[in-house]
This record gives sequence, C-alpha cells and structure tokens, in this order.
Amino acid sequence: MLYPPIHEIRKNVDSQYLIVTMAAKRARHLQDEPDDLVLDDYKTTKTVSRALEEIADNKLKEKR
Repeated sequence: MLYPPIHEIRKNVDSQYLIVTMAAKRARHLQDEPDDLVLDDYKTTKTVSRALEEIADNKLKEKR
C-alpha cells in the first residue's frame, strides 16, 4: 500500500502528473544528496516514498 495515501498528496498538489514529476526530481536529488532532508522523521527509507511524504506534508512547493 502506498504511503502517504494519494488523497493526502492531492490536498496539496492538484495534478497527478505534477505529483509524479515533483517526486521524481526530489527522489533524484535525495539520491545525490542523502543528507539534504527536509523532514525530521520519515516513515520510509526509499527516496521516492520520502519525496511523497514531503509533498504530503506540504514541504515541497510546485513550480509553474
């Protein structure tokens, strides 16, 4: 099961395409810079899941 749930992520970002794009960019950044963490506590260890957690907590903003 996906954590965080998609309905929590969609509260902050309205486009599914934008969610995927933001998560992919942030996950690549986390792989390159593993110490550049935004949250104090993550529930997962994978970079994509961490990026989605940041989006759900409204720590990442969309750039249009």
